Parts: sequence; C-alpha cells; structure tokens
Amino acid sequence: MDTSITTPRGTVTIRSAREEDAPAYRDLRLEALRNHPEAFSADYAANLAQPMTFWADRLRLNNPDSAVMIYFAVHDPQLIGLCGITRTNSPKLRHSSTIVGMYVRPDWRGLRIAERLVTACVEWARTQEVKIVKLAVVTTNTRAIRCYARCGFQVYGIEPQALYYDSVFYDELLMARTT
Repeated sequence: MDTSITTPRGTVTIRSAREEDAPAYRDLRLEALRNHPEAFSADYAANLAQPMTFWADRLRLNNPDSAVMIYFAVHDPQLIGLCGITRTNSPKLRHSSTIVGMYVRPDWRGLRIAERLVTACVEWARTQEVKIVKLAVVTTNTRAIRCYARCGFQVYGIEPQALYYDSVFYDELLMARTT
C-alpha cells in the first residue's frame, strides 16, 4: 500500500518497487554503492557490470508473497530512496527477516524518509508473520544508527571487521526489533 508524506521539499510517496522501475533502481543503487562503499557489502564495479535484466529480475520477484520486498521513496517521479527486506523460507528461520540496502539521496536526508522506508519493511514483515527484524550498520554511520533507533531497533551485538574497503576494516552494529 502506497503512503505519502509531505516534506519541505514536496510530497514523497513510499511504495513497493515495480519491474518498470529497473533503470531508475539501477541508477539509485549504483549511486549508493559509489558514494558510500564502506556502508554496503555489495561492490560498485560488480553491480555496474550487471545487465539491465539483472535489475529487472530483482524487481520481478518483488511481491508480498516473495522472500524479498523492496520499497522506494518517490518524488515527481524520481526515486530518491530505497530499502529492502529479505526472509528465508527455511521453516526454522521464517520468523526472522533482514533489512538490506537502505539508501536515501543526500539532498533528501533529514526528512524522516528513511524511517518511512524502514516502517514499510517492518509492516511487510508483520504481514508475513515475522517476529523479529534484524539489520547491520557500520559503526561509523551515526545518522543511520539514530534512524534505526527511532524505528525501535536496539543493538544486540557487534560484528568486528565485517567489511573491508580501501585498506580499512569496518565493524558493524547488529540491531533488531520485534514486530
């Protein structure tokens, strides 16, 4: 279900991704990976090399009954933010899901758009009877950590040296919340 929020920069709609969003999704995801390589386990160069069918296939699976949902923040009709949530179909793990790929364009930050994207993911998890939603965030990303805390996530651990980029190791905070 689409939701709209009014911001000082205009109305933003939070909605699930659609297959026809593939080109804009590719651009937004590549921007995130290029501008913040220390924040994502995915690699910019590897994703840049992917054909458009790769991006369309990722969105083709986007439906309430799949194991992955991606939500976009949209303004006039540009994608300005994204957030995904994944879940395994293993009977022993179906109670848990993971927030992935959070990104909001810099000029749209500070307007609580990320919170709305996370909320959409948590709501999807609730409809899937998920009991706990988890995420990992690099310890240097204090804005994201504060956002997740506002959304009800609490730290339950640290993964040391979770990411390695440009000769630097990055620890990740492990955070979770119940639905």
